[in-house]
Amino acid sequence: MSRIGKKPVAVPKGVTATINGQTVSVKGPKGELSFNFTDHVSVELSDNGVSVAPRDQSKEARAAWGMSRTMIANLFKGVTEGFSKKLEINGVGYRAAVQGQNLQLALGYSHDVIYPIPAGITIQCAKPTEILVSGINRQQVGQVAAEIREFRGPEPYKGKGVKYATETIFRKEGKKK
Repeated sequence: MSRIGKKPVAVPKGVTATINGQTVSVKGPKGELSFNFTDHVSVELSDNGVSVAPRDQSKEARAAWGMSRTMIANLFKGVTEGFSKKLEINGVGYRAAVQGQNLQLALGYSHDVIYPIPAGITIQCAKPTEILVSGINRQQVGQVAAEIREFRGPEPYKGKGVKYATETIFRKEGKKK
């Protein structure tokens, strides 16, 4: 039994939710999002919020139950508050700058890496060594942050590269004579 799936998702003020077939659509102050849930769960809108229940006791239905509830909760949080990921750049000469619709990264290669910023995502560089990725879609924010980190992931000897602000790099000891 899903413990998180049993709890209904409260609809915040200023947000409208509609269920049309297998789609939950949410509209709020920051924008509009939708989620297509599987046939294994049933979703209904009531006075106390959106509740999710499995259609039967199969393994697939129980697995999709909590996930569907969490995805719907992410829709509500996205259209009201939004999501953000903070990245840090460590290394001599490593820096980032936003130029129009592109993120320009100097990561120690012979050329600068140009990353086009996708629609629905905003990237800010308060300092040349900090990148803030934000948007209303949690999956898209995480994917963009992962793609930026992939250009030069942190290495374990000196800690150089792009890392999440909450990430700790396990350091290795260098060669001994």
